[in-house]
This record gives sequence, C-alpha cells and structure tokens, in this order.
Amino acid sequence: MDDQSISQYYADQPPTVVSLAIKPHFEALTNEQKLYAHNISRAAFLGSRIVLRQVSPESEGIFDFIIALHKSCNGDWSKLQKETGLDEQGLKDFLNYATQFLGNLGNYKGFGDSKFIPRCPPKTIDALASAIPMAKEALRKLNVETAASYATNNEPAKMHLGFPDKGHLSTYYPDSPDITQDEIEGISTFMAEKKLLPENTRLKKTADGNFKLLIASGLSKPPPEGGDAGPETVFDLPGKLSGKKLEILYGDHIEELAKVALHIKKAGLHAANDTQKQMMDHYAKSFGSGSLNAFKESQKLWVKDIGPMVETNIGFIETYRDPANVRAEWEGLVAMVNKERTQAFQKLVNSAPSMIPKLPWGKDFEKDKFRAPDFTSLEVLTFNGSGIPAGINIPNYDDIRQTIGFKNVSLGNVLSAKAPNEPVPFIAPHDLDLYRNNRDQAFEVQVGIHELLGHGTGKLLQETSPGVFNFNNSNPPTSPITNKPITTYYKPGQTWSSVFGGISASYEECRAECVAMALSCDFSILQIFGLGDGNTDINGLAGDVLYAGYLSMARAGVAAVEFWDPKTRKWGQAHMQARFSILKTFMEAGEGFCSLDYEKVDLSDLMIQLDRQKILTTGRKAVEAYLQKLHVYKCTADFEAGKGLYDEMTNVDKWWEEKVRPEVIRRKVPRKVFVQANTVEGEGGKIELKEYEATCEGMIRSWAERDV
Repeated sequence: MDDQSISQYYADQPPTVVSLAIKPHFEALTNEQKLYAHNISRAAFLGSRIVLRQVSPESEGIFDFIIALHKSCNGDWSKLQKETGLDEQGLKDFLNYATQFLGNLGNYKGFGDSKFIPRCPPKTIDALASAIPMAKEALRKLNVETAASYATNNEPAKMHLGFPDKGHLSTYYPDSPDITQDEIEGISTFMAEKKLLPENTRLKKTADGNFKLLIASGLSKPPPEGGDAGPETVFDLPGKLSGKKLEILYGDHIEELAKVALHIKKAGLHAANDTQKQMMDHYAKSFGSGSLNAFKESQKLWVKDIGPMVETNIGFIETYRDPANVRAEWEGLVAMVNKERTQAFQKLVNSAPSMIPKLPWGKDFEKDKFRAPDFTSLEVLTFNGSGIPAGINIPNYDDIRQTIGFKNVSLGNVLSAKAPNEPVPFIAPHDLDLYRNNRDQAFEVQVGIHELLGHGTGKLLQETSPGVFNFNNSNPPTSPITNKPITTYYKPGQTWSSVFGGISASYEECRAECVAMALSCDFSILQIFGLGDGNTDINGLAGDVLYAGYLSMARAGVAAVEFWDPKTRKWGQAHMQARFSILKTFMEAGEGFCSLDYEKVDLSDLMIQLDRQKILTTGRKAVEAYLQKLHVYKCTADFEAGKGLYDEMTNVDKWWEEKVRPEVIRRKVPRKVFVQANTVEGEGGKIELKEYEATCEGMIRSWAERDV
C-alpha cells in the first residue's frame, strides 16, 4: 500500500477519551448488591483475552506489551520516556495507540472492523521495550516489526476483518487461510441439523482438509452426559463436504472460562432472588461445560428477572464480527437501573400495542401477541467487549423472543458521555445550534424505538416442524408488496441468520432504524419522552427533536462511507451500512426533501440540506416504503429479494467513493473510547469502587489494575 492508503489506518490523534461515570448509582447499592455486581464484573473482564483472540492473532501480545510497560514504570510514563531516550511525540503516539487499542480491546476497530496502526515507527516500540525484560519478552512474542501492529502492505485485504478466502482476517477461523465461505456455511447447516449452536465456537480447517470445531469451555472434555449434540465428538460430513470429518474439541479459552465460571458461582451467592440464582447456575454450567443449551436457559431466566436493581448479561452474544454472522463475541454487562428515566421507557412499552399497527404491514406479518418486555434505562458499571452500544435488545434467539420475550435496555451514561468541543461535520451552520441542543434527546428517542419497536416487532413465517406451520399454509398471507400470496417461508431448522447469512446483522439494524425514523414522526411517542403535548407540531419543541433526529440519521449516513473500503468494496460496520441506505432513501424521496449541497470541487464545504416541513409527508412516506420491503422479505425468508434490495440501497457508486469518502475521512471525528471503573473486594467482603481519569494514562492504568 502507498503512504496515502496507509494513512487512513493510523490511530486517532488523539483518541476521544471519556469517563463512564457511575459512582452515585453504585454507591446507592447495598453491599450484597455490590458483591453481586462485583463478581459479574470480574467475570466479564476475565473474558477479555477471549475477545483479544477473537479479534486478531496479535491482539493478545499487544495487550501484554502495553500492560508490561505500565507495570514497569507504575504509570509514570515520563520516567519511562527519559529512561529509554524517547522523544515526547513518540511517547504521545504510543499512548494514543495504546488507548485506542484498549478502548476497542484489539487492534481492529470494534466499530468498523478495520485495522488501526501506530503513528510511531517500530523503532519507538523497540525503544520502549529496551529497558524492561517483561516488555522485551512480550515484544519477542509479538514480533512487532514483521506484521503484528503495522500495515500488511502485501496483503491489504487483511487490514479488514472478513472471510479468509477473500483475503481478509478472521480468528473465528484460526490458522485456516484457505477455509472457504462455502465450507463455513456447509458446516453451519450441518451443525443446525445436529442442533449444535455456533455462538461459542471457532472453526479450524486442518492440513488434511478436515475440520475441528473448538468449543469455548472451562473443561477440556465433554461432560459425562455428552455435549449439546450428544456423546459423539467426531462426525462424517454430508453433501459437498462428503469424505471430510468434523471433530469437536472442548476447552477453547479454558483458563479464562474456568475463572469466569468461578466468579459467576460467587455472584450466585449474592443473588437477590431465586430467578437470579438459577440464572447464575445456568451461566456457570454453560461456561464450564460449553453448553449453549444451558446458556439459553440462562437467557430465559434473564428475561423473567423483571426490574432488578443490578442488571447483567454475559456470554457469547453478538455475531457482528464473524463474517458468517453466526459466531459471537464475548461480552459482559453490569449496570444499575436509573428509575427516573426507566419510567419513560415503561410508558413506551405500554404504548406499543397501539403503535405497532401504525407500522406498514398487516397482522399476518406481526407476532400473534406482543409480549411486553422489561425496558430499563441503565447506568453502566461494566461493559466488556470490543465496544459499548447505546442500547440493547436481547436475547437474540428467535424461539425465546417469540415464546418468552426479550428485554430492552438503554445505556444512559453511554448516551450522555461527551468530550468537550466535539466538532459536528456536515451539519449546515443554520442548523448547528438546534442540532447540538436536541441531538441527545433525539438519540434517546431513536434508541428507545429502535430497540423496542424495531427489534421487538415482526413474525417469522415458519414451517416449525415437518408439516406444521405457524401461519395458514393452505391460504397464505398476501404480500403488501406484490399483492399476491407469499411463496417463501422458513423451513424446519432454518433461522433468520442462517437464511440471510452475512447480511442479516446489518439488514436487521436497518429495519430497526427505519422503524425508529417512521414512528418518531408520531408526536404521541415524543410526548412519552417529555417532548410536547402529543399534538402534531413540526415547528415546536418536539418538532425540534424530530428534526434533529432526521439530521442525525442523515449525518450518520454521510459519515458511514468511512466504514466502506474501496479496495475490497466491503462494508465494515453493520449499523453504518444501514444508515447509509437510509440516507439514500431520504435523498431518493424526491420533492427536494434531502440533498447534499456543496460549491467547492473537493466537497470541503459539503453539508446536509433537509426540509423540516416535509419530514411528516415525503420523508416518512419514503422511509415506510423502504421499511415495508425490508420487513416482509425478512418475515417470509425471501433472501433473494431482500439481498437484491439491500445490495442496491447500500451500493457505493463512483461519486460517493471518489468525492464524498475522501472528504468524510478528512473530517472524521475520533470515536469515543470509555474509561471504566473497577471494583475491589476489601476486608469483610466490602466492595469499593475505583474510578480513573479520562486520559490515555487513566485508560491504561484501569486495565493494568484489572489483572486479566
């Protein structure tokens, strides 16, 4: 790669470091609640090395190198600088890189899946390690100069996560550069037939062409009663993989998960009720034995644990970073309930039965009964993974969602965290004050609707078992798109992600975002959030927030092209791909609703023009037309139509690639990285909270003191 190409991968200078403030909410807990929170927080952080291994082969070594340097100087980086003869800029470049690395828990962006590299040359890394034996050893393992932290010049596709046979990197398929997408999908189909869930697995192709399925567990052998697929551990593969074998191996991440299971058991001793205690028992069984059936039992109990003071979830949850969208990253959440903000979300839940019929599909494409979920506003103590979302809607298992329900959470201190004087590119000067004053409320509304009425709606039309359907197969529903009876549906064993594969995550995020854009136009929903009196008034306070929400979505759509790589022609972030398609929907709505205006040839004055007066008419109509197609294609397992639509709406043409993207990269704002607190168990089981400065040094110290 040339210097210009490499420059887009440099670490942020400086990264935007913010504190995840939690003290008053944590201190309000009883010590029993603190002990419960502490042990699950420890379990979450003890899975950090799992995340590192899921990101890249070198991430764990880079982590060890950063921590070794901190410990060698006890965080006195100026002292280390003098001892090693490093100049001030070299040290600053390294600290910026280390901070972004720890904020993403790996050397690929948690939001975007592209590699970021140090601005300092390899000799700076060598100099830092020169006086410290522990760091020297970490550096030797890392072999930093040949590949690890820097650009893969001869293999540019490896600067992005993705399928190995497309030249990309994915450690969900370790040491398997020639494993193909077809082989991955074939084994996924076989696993589904065996009722063996994939979320906690990695898949390895051996030199002889056979396959090993690595199951994450704290034990090296299957339990005496057998694993989720029974007592067998070696299988003959069928179909196109005929002649090959699949061997199941237990004990992936064995050391970490044994420690995790121990702290989960400790947490169970301080559970507030029997539901939480049973939930911890199932977690411990899952992490110890590798059973995802046990994990699903924990999630059923989690949905039933309504309104806890300490909210938690932990395990292999989200599949965004696996190119096949089936294997999940380790993550762990511990948070306290914000009762005041939760009241608004509970009102939104109560309004759901009256809001769902306003969406652009009939009852045939909606759940037979809306199961009102627990929807809380949380203040996060711990969120361990490659990044922190603003809201969550889980579990991701459709059978649990359809029969038991789900939970929604909005992460309040994530939404409100800000760095001072953040620039806001692409918003027109005349909109800037309104946007700054209303974007937080607009985002809270968007997240609430997105999680509850976006991810929480829709019915998958299925043949649940041979000859048994969850719809009238003899008189199928009529598609509102074709006005003809549907002809596709989910066959036995098929799931949403298995049918829609690699596009499923982004497609679903797009559907949920469109629901938010459509229903935020309803002023009775805005009233729930304390905005207006419920009467339609596009020019009032509620209208200001609605306008800010549409501007925010348009701005995100412009910024999205940073996450599209012109060399591989691949999107690297599910949500941003979705937002780009929604901006295109705005721009294609017609009637002058939305445009990108500029006068300069290099687009350095590019700004969004969006007609506030047409949001409720032209804008909403265009969004609902797009949403209707996304929704019906999903409900009916119509992958061919769904993929065709989504490919068209997320296609980046020459103008976007050659004109807009360079300007987006020039004006990009570093994504926030969060400094999180630690909890410490003192004498007599008393739990203390330790917070850190929102600086590069504070970020590194917080991780060094976690002892993971």
